[in-house]
Amino acid sequence: MKEFYFEHPVKVYSGEGVTAKYLKNVLKDYGKNVMLCYGKGSVKKNGVYDEIINILNDAEKNVIEFSGIMPNPTYKKVQEGATLAKENKIDLVLAVGGGSVVDCAKILCAQAVTDEDVWDMWFVKKQKPKKYLPLISVVTVFGTGAEMNAGGVITNEDKKQKACIYGAFSDYAFLDIKYSMSAPLLQVMSGAFDTFSHCMEIYFACPSDNNASDYMNEGAMRCIIDCMRKVKLNPDDKEVRSDLAWISAMAENGVLKLGKESAFQAHQIEHQLGAYTDCNHGLGLAVISPSMYLKIYRGGVQKFKAFAVNVWGVKDNGDDEEIARLGILALREFIAEVGLPLSLREIGVTDKSNFREIANSVNIKTGCFTTLTHDDIFEILEEVF
Repeated sequence: MKEFYFEHPVKVYSGEGVTAKYLKNVLKDYGKNVMLCYGKGSVKKNGVYDEIINILNDAEKNVIEFSGIMPNPTYKKVQEGATLAKENKIDLVLAVGGGSVVDCAKILCAQAVTDEDVWDMWFVKKQKPKKYLPLISVVTVFGTGAEMNAGGVITNEDKKQKACIYGAFSDYAFLDIKYSMSAPLLQVMSGAFDTFSHCMEIYFACPSDNNASDYMNEGAMRCIIDCMRKVKLNPDDKEVRSDLAWISAMAENGVLKLGKESAFQAHQIEHQLGAYTDCNHGLGLAVISPSMYLKIYRGGVQKFKAFAVNVWGVKDNGDDEEIARLGILALREFIAEVGLPLSLREIGVTDKSNFREIANSVNIKTGCFTTLTHDDIFEILEEVF
């Protein structure tokens, strides 16, 4: 393993009803003005909003609402929230929703306490913000693990760039299974595959030899496969939903990344695809991943063989390259088995005229045994169209 330093600042409450049990007590540590961030209204339909408002009222907080955060949050939306926070002298940001809501909140927590443009700070000056508003995340849809790290994936519409920039860590994360039960099955599956993709991106990173993080990762991937099959048969299984919530957090709390250098190539492709098409993140990853891995696996045959044998149970017949390929085919078959898409047309991408522009805009990063070129990415997009 490579040298690393590790600590984690997020305190986690996980289980059914943990928000109602513990949030009010946690709120005592913060000032009076709370900005409640949420999406386009599902929290009002499923009762989550009413429960959160009651908790905030019982805690005698002054609530300022910031709603309408979209599935792929834009930089303009971040700036809107930051302005609202400044104008109302916000003491605490409370993000209630899935990864998009949490990501938007993380970045506005940075933007609200600086006059500098945080996008330019990160990408031009290569600087992290030094101060943040406090943040608490109440997660209603699991998969991104956004509540466990400081990175926020934001779409800068002016630049046609969807990228991860640095924001605030959550002080507390509430993984409340009660709040997640009303999510549609496709949304649950999309989130779960995003988690699975996080695990794969880390697993197929350098160094390629298995280390302690990789062995834990194999167990995480087997857990996700098992949970996705079970939740497809019984979407109301709370035990399975609870496992998916915690695996999502584990995949992005840094533990599986220790001693690794990860490129997150599938995510880099999907981010730019999303910047141009606004497609669903998890579904886009499901479409891209098998094709991408079939293109790169020969650069790390032994790692893909381990993936095939240890994750998918492919029988070792002595032909390493064939076993590695069969593992990727098992991934593709699984995606179809759980009802996820295998083509871009299935997720609403009907125009491929800008594929070259999308491919050329992808951020090429090292950290995998095969580094994709822009031509490779163009070929992948064409193949999965």
